[in-house]
Amino acid sequence: MSSYNADKNSPSAFYRTKGQGEEIVRSIFPETTIVRPAPVFGFEDKLLHKLAGQANLFTSNRMQERFRPVHSIDIGSALAVMAEDDSTAGETYELYGPKEYSMAEIAAMVDREIIKHRRHINLPPRVLKRLSEWYNRLIWWSQTCADKVEREFIDQKVDPKAKTFKDLGIEPANIANYTFHYLVSIYGPVSVA
Repeated sequence: MSSYNADKNSPSAFYRTKGQGEEIVRSIFPETTIVRPAPVFGFEDKLLHKLAGQANLFTSNRMQERFRPVHSIDIGSALAVMAEDDSTAGETYELYGPKEYSMAEIAAMVDREIIKHRRHINLPPRVLKRLSEWYNRLIWWSQTCADKVEREFIDQKVDPKAKTFKDLGIEPANIANYTFHYLVSIYGPVSVA
């Protein structure tokens, strides 16, 4: 399992190490199937629940990063097909949803479902990178890092040579059809008096 935007020349350390890892694995095991999922949504995900759970959203790119979120169940279905089909060996698969969104568009969907509007605070990248370093020294679990700030400025790029859900006979789900389903489990149904 790799990541979308895996590229050994990326300005992001995360994407860069994913690209380097793919290259090393393929040099040792050429038959390795590489899977690059887009940001994932589903039960207890880090996409919808991060947006729904914070009172303030701190970003540096005004939530303009663009990507095609993918349903966790679709990834599981794709992996099941790959496990049973020897023709997938040695291939690279980019697994992404049917529609591209900005983070701001997804945040608006989340706000609509939880009937709450959170403040969005945009900070210069240099400031947010420094704050993230300081913040992570205060608490023992990592919430953000300088590289996450860097990734805010990198839109999802799809490798035109990679195979997709279509090659596996799977129609991926659109996040817009699932935001309520996944958020109601945590935030509960809203009752109107």
